[in-house]
Amino acid sequence: MRAPPAPLSGVLFDLDGTLLDSAPDLYEALRELCLEKGFPEPDYAPVRQVVSRGGRAILRAGIEGLDEDQVEALLPRYLAYYADCMGADSPPFDGVPALLEALEGAGVPWGIVTNKAGFLAEPLLERIGMTARAAAIVCGDTLSVRKPDPAPVRLACEQAGIDPRQAVFVGDDERDVQAGRDAGLFTVAAAWGYLDGGDPHTWGADAVADSAAALHALLGLKVPA
Repeated sequence: MRAPPAPLSGVLFDLDGTLLDSAPDLYEALRELCLEKGFPEPDYAPVRQVVSRGGRAILRAGIEGLDEDQVEALLPRYLAYYADCMGADSPPFDGVPALLEALEGAGVPWGIVTNKAGFLAEPLLERIGMTARAAAIVCGDTLSVRKPDPAPVRLACEQAGIDPRQAVFVGDDERDVQAGRDAGLFTVAAAWGYLDGGDPHTWGADAVADSAAALHALLGLKVPA
């Protein structure tokens, strides 16, 4: 494991499964959809595991036997249910508030690079009070490409005014590691996240953190009193 860059220019994060435990809201939207359409109530565990993969993956995991045409037909209704409930039960993971406060206290800008579409990500971030705090917010439809393409990460660096060579990208999916690495950042796999059933130690990240508190220590940030 390599040491992160010092001095630290900035830190970029994935959103779902890295900063926020958004699975409860995403599951609740799916449960409401299943109730409306007459599908069996979905199991929570397989849905939670694929949250970082987006709405289509959630539908496939939660409703057995769907073909791709059915997934596409159900997706708008599912997203409408999610838009109604998002933020109701999407708390930050343990240690994330202290981590963000420590970055701000140290004068280190932080931002968000998510594959979540802007019409969902932006209201969610506003509801939970992160919009004004983030130095950069790049959503899944901000550009014509999404992670694992490095372009959204590069754009976030530009927005936040940070040097990629002195910055860190943190995410709970292999796509995050690939995007951060290809953009020239130090990469950290967030092993506390959803992981999509994968092993973060095999993703080629520069470091793996088991918790936000472990990342806090890895970055050498001041521990709150």
